[in-house]
Amino acid sequence: MSRRVLSALALPAGVSLAAAAAGFQIFCQEIEHPGEKKASKKEATMGESRRHIKPCNLTGWWKNDLGSKMQVFKVGKDGTFSGEYHTAVSSTQKPIQPSPLTGSQHLDEDGQCTFGFTVNWKKFSDSTAVFVGQCFNGDDGKEVLHTSWLLREKVDSQPDDWKATRTGHNTFIRVG
Repeated sequence: MSRRVLSALALPAGVSLAAAAAGFQIFCQEIEHPGEKKASKKEATMGESRRHIKPCNLTGWWKNDLGSKMQVFKVGKDGTFSGEYHTAVSSTQKPIQPSPLTGSQHLDEDGQCTFGFTVNWKKFSDSTAVFVGQCFNGDDGKEVLHTSWLLREKVDSQPDDWKATRTGHNTFIRVG
C-alpha cells in the first residue's frame, strides 16, 4: 500500500484541504521564527505534568460570565449527556424558562476533554444554540469550561438569513 505524503509548510488553507481531499496525508512541522525565544525544557514539560491532574467532570452545575447556569446530568460511558440550560440573557419578550440540552464529550485520558451540546430554546423562543468547548483543570485544581457558540434565530424570509446567526464565547465555572 503506498502512502501519499505532503508536508504542510505555510500552505494556504485551500491548498491543504484540496490535498487532504485528494488522499494526501498532511504533516505539520514546527517553524522557527528568528528572534523568538524557544521554550525551556521545564516549560516544555509543564504541559506533560498537567496531564496527571484529576480528570474534568462535566456532571453538575456550571455558571458562565453572563450569569447563565446549566446543569449537566450524568455523562454516559459513551460520553453522551443531557441537562438543562438556564439562560440569564434573551432577546425575546417572553419569560425565560429552563431549556433542554443534549451533548457529547470525548472521554480523554488526560481529562481535559472537548465537548459539544445543543440547547433548544423551544419553551420561549424559536432559536437553537450549539456550544463547543474544552474542560480544563487549572493550576489551582478548579475546573473551567471554555466554550464558543452559535445561536440561530428563526427569520421570516430568506433575505433576512444574513442576520439570523450570532456567535460568541463563554467561560463557565463549577458552582455545585
